[in-house]
Amino acid sequence: MKKLLLLAGILVVITFGGCTQERQEEAPIGMAVEFNAHSACAYISQDKGWFEQEGLKLTFYESYATGMALASALARGDIEVAYICLVPAINAYANAGVPIRIIAGTHKYGYGLVVNPDKIKDVTDLEKPGIRLGCIREGGTVDVLMHKMIDKYHLDAGKVLANVQRMDPSKQVLAIKMGQLDAGFLPEHWATMAEGFGFRMLLMSQDVWPEMQGSVLVVKDDLINSHPEVARKLVEVTKRATEWSNQHPQEAAEVMARQLQATESKIPSDAPEGIAKLETTSELLLKSMSRLEYTTDIEPKEVQATIDYIAGLGYIKGSFNADDILDLRFLEGE
Repeated sequence: MKKLLLLAGILVVITFGGCTQERQEEAPIGMAVEFNAHSACAYISQDKGWFEQEGLKLTFYESYATGMALASALARGDIEVAYICLVPAINAYANAGVPIRIIAGTHKYGYGLVVNPDKIKDVTDLEKPGIRLGCIREGGTVDVLMHKMIDKYHLDAGKVLANVQRMDPSKQVLAIKMGQLDAGFLPEHWATMAEGFGFRMLLMSQDVWPEMQGSVLVVKDDLINSHPEVARKLVEVTKRATEWSNQHPQEAAEVMARQLQATESKIPSDAPEGIAKLETTSELLLKSMSRLEYTTDIEPKEVQATIDYIAGLGYIKGSFNADDILDLRFLEGE
């Protein structure tokens, strides 16, 4: 089966009070990431062996082609730790009742609208009948960003949405390569990859949603309550990988190119056929990663703004307080 194994188990050393005797306990967890540039800190930490250096004994479980698929895995109970886009994390919490907490950010931005320059010169061209616009299914981050674009540029939502063809990011890129789409809303690194097939980056998420929180690190409540040291170490490793990536962009791009080259053993089980034909180079990743702001910092008011916006779209049952899903004590060093 096509899988990228991701963090199935962690061995935690717990010291009780002033006792010198240490006891090792298994904290069996499943962990997953998205198969794109958003999860750079996880891929880099695995590549560098930094999880092990922190005393986290781990085996890898799985990657997912989209954040929505990853959110479904959280809801099923397959995994307990995830590097996931903020919007599907909110969906999982609000709609499926998954008991998770966001313990750190991983990046801001990281999405773009790419277009065939022969067909689309301006964002208003997306309203034209017959324009083929690729986007992931309703409720995903890029779909929410598309609605933000419609709001900001005062587009006719009915006309734009009538042109949308729902498909996952890698399938969109394959369709772009085959001339079957005129535009695509994509996460990175897929948006940058589409440029290699003659498309132009018309808008980035920075243009549409300033200060947009991209992805986050989430952990199930049970794991935090039973093994808070695991959560603390995960945050520390994430910080280390993020800082290293920002200081060594070329080497980080080379690591990510290795990790995201779609070989038979790495292709996510939910990815479309043909993805292995899409070449992932370090040059592509360097350009793609420069379009994200990798940071573990997370602003609660931006999380609240996201919650309120997707509630307004009707994608979650109702708004709620961001503090209900945030647990930033490990990030803040408490």
